Amino acid sequence: MKPSPARPASPELARFEKQQAVLLTSHKKDGTGVGTPVHFAVDGDHAYFRTFGRAGKVKRLRRDPQVEIAPSTLRGRPTGPGLRARVRPLERGSGEYARAARLINRKYPVQQGVLVPLWHKFRRDATLHYEVRPVPEEAPPAP
Repeated sequence: MKPSPARPASPELARFEKQQAVLLTSHKKDGTGVGTPVHFAVDGDHAYFRTFGRAGKVKRLRRDPQVEIAPSTLRGRPTGPGLRARVRPLERGSGEYARAARLINRKYPVQQGVLVPLWHKFRRDATLHYEVRPVPEEAPPAP
């Protein structure tokens, strides 16, 4: 059976669809933002990224799932406006986890399909996948 392709991007995420990297800003306990460039695969109204299990952002995301995402260079320099989002860890072994892995591997076949999994295995570190959903902007209060 052929894997299903990614769904068309929602208007909020359309600008991230062809991005090579996205700056994901998570927050420390004191509210300070920490930006990290990640590979990002858009799937309709949400997107996915993967990371090492021992990465610093995992601890920050566990404590506060509110993030900002912005298009960026591979080194993490923002190239456009960002938006607020919420992340959710995906359960290993679930269909959603497998779909996230397929979409990321398809978008970045050499780096994420081969090199990153080998590096995770070499480091003996878990591979985690997260779902990212934009948070709707709050409407201004009525006068």
